[in-house]
Parts: sequence; C-alpha cells; structure tokens
Amino acid sequence: MASFLNRFHQMFRENASRFATSGLLSAGFLAGFGAAADPAFAQGRLQARYEASLAGVVVGKGDWAIDISDDQYTASATGGSTGLLRMVSGGKGAGTAQGRMVNGQFAPATYVSTITTEKKSETIKLLMAGGSVKEFGIEPQPPVMPERLPVTDVHLRNVIDPMVGSMVRVPGAGETVTRDACRSSASVFDGRMRYDLKLDFKRMDQVKAEKGYNGPVVVCAIYFKPISGFVPDRASIKYLEAQRNMEVWLAPIAGTRVLVPFKLMVPTPFGTAALEATQFMSVAVPSKAASKTQ
Repeated sequence: MASFLNRFHQMFRENASRFATSGLLSAGFLAGFGAAADPAFAQGRLQARYEASLAGVVVGKGDWAIDISDDQYTASATGGSTGLLRMVSGGKGAGTAQGRMVNGQFAPATYVSTITTEKKSETIKLLMAGGSVKEFGIEPQPPVMPERLPVTDVHLRNVIDPMVGSMVRVPGAGETVTRDACRSSASVFDGRMRYDLKLDFKRMDQVKAEKGYNGPVVVCAIYFKPISGFVPDRASIKYLEAQRNMEVWLAPIAGTRVLVPFKLMVPTPFGTAALEATQFMSVAVPSKAASKTQ
C-alpha cells in the first residue's frame, strides 16, 4: 500500500491540499472476479475515480488508471483539492509508474510524482532495477534537515515505489478476494522516506460503486512503520505509527490476481479521513500468448 496510501496520509499530516497523486481510475465490469485467473486472461485494466473526505466533507477528487499485461504494467494518477479546501489552499498532483511483470510479480522501473500547491511545486523521480533504487531525486532540492534520519544504501534495497505499494498481488490459483490478501507487507521508498506497511485481516464486506464494481472486498488493518528519511520527533509521524484503526478495503482488478484499494479510512485528530471509489471499472484482456494461439 503506498504512494496511494503515502500521499493520502500526507494530505492530513502536512497539508490537506496535497491530495492527489499515487496509487489513484471505460472498460466494463467483468463477472467472475473471484475465480482463478484464466491463462487466456492474464491481463487486466482498471479505471477508477475517488473522493477524499475529512469528517464527512469532500476535500479532494482523483483518478487512477492501471494496465497490467503479461510482461509489463503501467499506472497513472491525477487528483486535486476541491470545494472549500480548494478555495483556501488549492493543490493538485499527478503520478506515473511503470515496470515489468516477472513470473507474475511487479518489477518496478520508474516512478514520478509531482505535487503543486499555491506556494510551490515539487517533483520526485525514482529509477529502479532488481528491486533496488538506483537513482532518485527531488526537484527543487529540499533544504537539508540535520534532524532527519538519513536514508542509507541498505534502505534502498528490496523496496518498491509507492504506486506499486498500493497494489496487492494474491499468490496461488484460487479466489483472490479472501483473507489471504491481508497477509501482506511492503517496504516502500517514496523518494524521501523509507517505511514499511503491514496488513492484517479484519473482515469481509460488500461494496457498490456508483459506476462499475459491485461485489465483495476484503478489509485489512494497516500498520505504518517509518524506517528512515523522517524526523523522529514529528508529532504526525508518531501519530500514524501509533494508529491501530486504519483500514483499507481491497477490490480486484478483473483478469488478474491483483487487488487495489476501493476504500481507505484513517483516523485523524479532526475526524475520520476517508478515500473511497465512486467509480471502479475493470476488465480482463486476452493475453498476448493466448491471442497468438487463436
């Protein structure tokens, strides 16, 4: 769970107007989402639209598009503040990620995230290979903060980018929307901070988007653990790390064994922060290998 979760967290721990990038999506909804992925449909696409709210008031909207094929994937997100929040401190963002699929696993290659507010614009870029960050940078370069825990070379190994961190791949060949999806953890580097996200099963539930998906989801608890690149005394970091009531509701991308957030809930001192899909449309696509044999 990641840029998607990370940027959503940032909206409340730094500046609500920074809602936008991350893991955020016309195809048609394909029934049979819970069955084992048919080899002839080893690919899938998702287009989803989300609303972010605080204490029941909508403060942002965003779109997330994901395209997963036999050997590669792409994902892009856009979003921005809305309503009264936009009048007070407008902000918008965009993010992209791409890489290869290797034995059904994500192998990140590039990640770019740009967040723009009335005061500044910031772009983060990651170049990855073999599960490690090879290059990264923030433009413009932020001021040095001596109190920030340094990110070492060790922290840049065996990690994924925030966008991929928002996607949960369920191993095996059975149903995907099960408690097994919550047996997951992610080591994430977002260009500034290295952190871990761990999921634990809470319950099964049902959702119905205004357009698209209507079916079961698996609800997981989220636990956040900062590793490096953060200021230890910062109250917002301590608050997130101490939380035991954060939840993510995972729904499937048709034709794949990948689940992504349909809904996210994070308690804050100002009320519950929520991110929920209003549209969630996915479709299975015939694989390249299957197409050649037909």
